Amino acid sequence: MLTAIAIDDEPMALEVIKSHAAKVPFLHLTDVFTNAIKALEHIKLAPVDLIFLDIKMPDISGIELATLIPEKTMLVFTTAYSEHAVKGFELDATDYLLKPFALGRFLQACQKAQEWQSLRNTQDNRFIFVKTGYEQVKVNFDALLYCEAQGNYVSFHLAEELIVSRMTLAETEKLLPPTFVKSHRSFLANLAHIQKVERHQLTLMGKIIPVSSTYYESLLTEIARSNS
Repeated sequence: MLTAIAIDDEPMALEVIKSHAAKVPFLHLTDVFTNAIKALEHIKLAPVDLIFLDIKMPDISGIELATLIPEKTMLVFTTAYSEHAVKGFELDATDYLLKPFALGRFLQACQKAQEWQSLRNTQDNRFIFVKTGYEQVKVNFDALLYCEAQGNYVSFHLAEELIVSRMTLAETEKLLPPTFVKSHRSFLANLAHIQKVERHQLTLMGKIIPVSSTYYESLLTEIARSNS
């Protein structure tokens, strides 16, 4: 069961969410708020799995509020303004609903949140299960060389296998142990499999991935730390 709240300065918009939520069997909408500050206080006292969050609100925007919400809380942005979508996904939103949205689209966002929660619950210090198509596939950390983001998908590169799942690299990073570090904004490398470090690339079991100047120094720091 997913627990959720909704935050929107328009009472009618909250009524729509309440109506849709009542029809989703695995979703429990515990409360709704027109005041973002009061909602933030509530979240601190009673954490939830998911927040439906309007973007354009008085006093504090949904984008600003998102930076104050606990990292593990999933966000589904709701707004009438499509231009905010890119910023929403930069904040690792689970989904983005453009008003007015029908029950079917609302249910799709809820199912995505449920799948993401399921992935979190399968976390282990040795492996995770990732969704690919209609299946959940086990990925052993020891066998995973690196992860590569490609649009809305992440490729899990193993020595002799490739697994592709619909998720972001930021979501992936939260599921992996600290031995996986960024070498580039689109790549996470397994320190255990790095054979060679060069200024602009890494070699992992014969496979080459890029290193950007943004992550080069922090990558060296993590490598040094793993060797100490």
